[in-house]
Amino acid sequence: MLENLLKLRYQMRKNGSTQMKLYYAQNSRAVRVAWLLEELRIDYEVEKFNLGDSAMREPEYLARHPMGRVPALEDGEVQLFESGAIIQYILAKYGKGRFVPSIASTDFADYLQWFHYAEGMIMPPMNTYVVETILLPPERRTEINVKRSIKLLGQMLKAVNTNLAEKEYLVGSELTGADFMTGHAVVMSQRFGIDMSDKPHLPPYVERLTSRQAFQRASNK
Repeated sequence: MLENLLKLRYQMRKNGSTQMKLYYAQNSRAVRVAWLLEELRIDYEVEKFNLGDSAMREPEYLARHPMGRVPALEDGEVQLFESGAIIQYILAKYGKGRFVPSIASTDFADYLQWFHYAEGMIMPPMNTYVVETILLPPERRTEINVKRSIKLLGQMLKAVNTNLAEKEYLVGSELTGADFMTGHAVVMSQRFGIDMSDKPHLPPYVERLTSRQAFQRASNK
């Protein structure tokens, strides 16, 4: 039995099909990565943490993610720990053209813009909000930081709402990598209770994303 397993592992390495491993926590950026892997039907192993787990600060894990956060991805000898880079890597290596407009398409520039909008615009105030309302103990929280982050999040989400006025997804009528990034950030904004009453296109968009079976599987690892 052991001999057969070793032969199988050797053959997998020889064929370049080593098992992919995702370091994951619910309600984190790791869900973006799991969602894409589920959409592409890629087999992967999950090592699950709770946010703030002390194990994420141990040297063994810090060797995978120097900030002690998730996601981190192992794909054979490749190790990555930035969610946008991981999404781009998976799409380039395994996507076979799915979820990325052709570079010759007029949609390609919009795709790049909305792909990077998540980390450039939405996540900075969301990070502040999460730290102040979840990660810090009550005695260390600053209400002014919470209010400022909510205000900024609202401003950043306005542009997404406007873009979705006549679209089902961020780039036209098809799901793209931009939705894995910025769409997931919109989903998290809603889950954190950010008011979207003045952004009528966002709740239906969130529903379209979260109703996908791949998203649901990714969210409940």
